[in-house]
Amino acid sequence: MTRRLRLDAAVVGGGVVGAAAALALARAGLQTALLESREPPPWTPEPRDLRVYAFAPDNAALLERLQVWPGVRAARAQPYRHMRVWDAGGEGALAFDADALARPELGWIVEHALLVDRLWAALAGAGVQVHCPARVVGLEQDAHGVRLRLDDGAALEARVALAADGAHSRLRELVGIEADLHDYGQQGLVAYVESERPHALTAWQRFLPGGPLAVLPCAESGDRLSSIVWTLPEAEAVRLHGLAPEAFERELTEAFQARLGAFRLRSARALFPLRRLLAQRYVAGRVLLLGDAAHVVHPLAGQGVNLGLRDVAGLEALLADARRAQADWTSPHRLARWERSRRSECTLAAHAFSAINAVFGNDLLLPTLLRGPLLGVAGRLPGVAAGLARLATGLTARHASRTP
Repeated sequence: MTRRLRLDAAVVGGGVVGAAAALALARAGLQTALLESREPPPWTPEPRDLRVYAFAPDNAALLERLQVWPGVRAARAQPYRHMRVWDAGGEGALAFDADALARPELGWIVEHALLVDRLWAALAGAGVQVHCPARVVGLEQDAHGVRLRLDDGAALEARVALAADGAHSRLRELVGIEADLHDYGQQGLVAYVESERPHALTAWQRFLPGGPLAVLPCAESGDRLSSIVWTLPEAEAVRLHGLAPEAFERELTEAFQARLGAFRLRSARALFPLRRLLAQRYVAGRVLLLGDAAHVVHPLAGQGVNLGLRDVAGLEALLADARRAQADWTSPHRLARWERSRRSECTLAAHAFSAINAVFGNDLLLPTLLRGPLLGVAGRLPGVAAGLARLATGLTARHASRTP
């Protein structure tokens, strides 16, 4: 690679994290390309995307800087002001409230397809070169840059390449980074449901022996529409997925203790397998891993996309620091510093979510007897409660209260 490189950065993968990374670098004045195998379909209000996120305030601020968040909110983003967590094995519970955190909301429930649509709509205006359809089939790199060979015979050269191409990352494979994979033996069942009573701008979660049941408020007049994410052992997930709608609605209502009255299905149901993936490195030479290519975590706290977007925010900070120092943002020691910070946070979060799932997602006698009281005690200890609030919402939490 003796000739001048054409790009500052090539981002492989056009999902939420990849599109945000390309947009962030382009907005910072870097020559950036985004490579994706297929263009995402345009977002439409109906049918609703079954894949939703509990979107944290710091990442809303990131999308605000990228000039994308106003369009997301104008289309459909449901703020939630309260969070209630309780366990099937006891009386203890936790409550997190926006007022106690001096915020107008704890976060927002947003559809995956809407986020991708608004991010892609901003790419051209920011100067991102979009290559779609395009697949990376080969990679070479040296101390100065990366050369990506595409399936159509073309090649792109850049100072760095960012792998945001998902849990089965081709770029991670090409650069030789190993990943530790753990199968939870669980599946997530997702659907939209309508409740008999309003959701009260509350994100609900009940821990059951097979895994947590989350009920997340969604934007619709009447405040009765919610998205459910029900973590279940694989066989039970398949059974519930195959039930007639009326039978499923009865079991769902019972599992939720009818906190919102009876549930009625408003969509199809879908299943997805639950696994934890942690890349052993986030940087190899001039290739960086972001989002699911680097870390996949249990969905019980809804933090997967939030962690990925914090990878992007970390790149923003890296670039700003380098510019203040009039230094090369792609220097090995600066990339290593970004890697240490992001790998530390994501690994800690992944194992914390796994531990919570292990403790609360079983029917052994001792954990079952202790779980409810432990939640109650946690709600009365400000330091513990604040830590749980950070895990649950991504906020820098100062206070969480016990459920009355």
